[in-house]
Amino acid sequence: MVSYQFLMDLALILLSTKVLSMATQKIHMPQVVGALMAGLILGPSVLNLLRETQFISEMSELGVIVLMFTAGLGTDIKELKKAGKSGFLVALCGVLVPLVMGAGLAYFGGQAGLIDIGGFLSDLFVGTILTATSVSITVETLKEMGKLNTAVGNTILAAALIDDVLGLIVLTLVSSFAGDGASIYIVLVKIALFFVFAFVLGLLALRFFGWMAEQSSGRDLHRFPLAAFVLCLVMSYCAEVYFGVADIIGAFGAGLAVASTSKAKFIESKFEPVSSLLLTPIFFASIGISAQLPAASGKMLLFSVLLLGVAVFSKLVGCGLGAKICHFDNQECVQIGTGMACRGEVALIVANKGLSMGVLNSMFMGPVIITVICCSILTPVMLKVLFRNQTEVSLQESNLVDKYSETEQLDLVSEQLLQANRALMEGGAKAAEEASKQPRQRRQPARPCAVREK
Repeated sequence: MVSYQFLMDLALILLSTKVLSMATQKIHMPQVVGALMAGLILGPSVLNLLRETQFISEMSELGVIVLMFTAGLGTDIKELKKAGKSGFLVALCGVLVPLVMGAGLAYFGGQAGLIDIGGFLSDLFVGTILTATSVSITVETLKEMGKLNTAVGNTILAAALIDDVLGLIVLTLVSSFAGDGASIYIVLVKIALFFVFAFVLGLLALRFFGWMAEQSSGRDLHRFPLAAFVLCLVMSYCAEVYFGVADIIGAFGAGLAVASTSKAKFIESKFEPVSSLLLTPIFFASIGISAQLPAASGKMLLFSVLLLGVAVFSKLVGCGLGAKICHFDNQECVQIGTGMACRGEVALIVANKGLSMGVLNSMFMGPVIITVICCSILTPVMLKVLFRNQTEVSLQESNLVDKYSETEQLDLVSEQLLQANRALMEGGAKAAEEASKQPRQRRQPARPCAVREK
């Protein structure tokens, strides 16, 4: 007999994540925090209204695949090339230092009995979690202070763009080694083959989308999102099954390939509603549902505080060092490092991947969630303190800033267009109705013209 409980579970997840996301947004925190809190409250940790079912698990996996696909869609390869030396060095140091410091914390925390991590690969996974940066809060804070179009703001945006790509490369390596226990040479060969496969398939997809664009002539545009989604699913499947690489890496690669096509913006606009309204809330809520907070002890709390400290300090040191190499002054180095300290959805995605692979203990999700929430609170506070006495800054033009603003205004522009179209249609209907009410005038028969006799 078919059970329809999943419908009620889905309704609870969507309603609770939206309500709490709106609440967290009101206090200038990312909406993902609200979705996490919804999962924690409804899950076994508090109310025990929801549990991890096969439906939630599979929808969550599809959600993270679509999330990483849209992240790839939003990554402009041309902007990556234009990021320059400063953006690359800040991102590189901002990935390597947190990776080493995070792995070191996990190792010594395990030795001290603070948490059961589970070996060298688990330590590396902890470091990988700390490599990712979420700059949405940083961007909003800098915009509020009028400091986004500065050298510091532009460097943070460029570094964050490269940071995600480097972090996913690290995840590719670590997750591949944690797969089937094969030798290091076989793993490296599989990774190399995957990148070759992704590159070739990306080129074929680019030509295929170009051919479809020529054939469509502006009609039946829904075939483009469908083809893009098929490409995403195929690359995710092949990455996981044939190459031993995480499926989210295949999804991100598919997004990068589609981002180079002429229909990238249209495809991204079609995926956004599905992702934000259904799949993404389920994914983040499932993380909260699976987190085991009741068993948290004093040792777990201490490890959570240490993880938060390393998360902030490692970005401050790593990104600050990269900025220093690029000849920024000390104050700007601290500002850049602080702006890169915020963690968000990618950290949760990596942690969830480690959990699903059996590399991380489920108890570790608690400290990760605490780190994400606290970084979201601390980053804007620290930025406002650092910029408080800095009144004179030189403004700079930036395509990254313009692109961020363009994405931010997309929904508003769409709504305005729909309202304008609705007004025109209502006006036309009203005019037609008024015209139909007016009495019709009978046409007079034409009178014959009199011919004047000469």
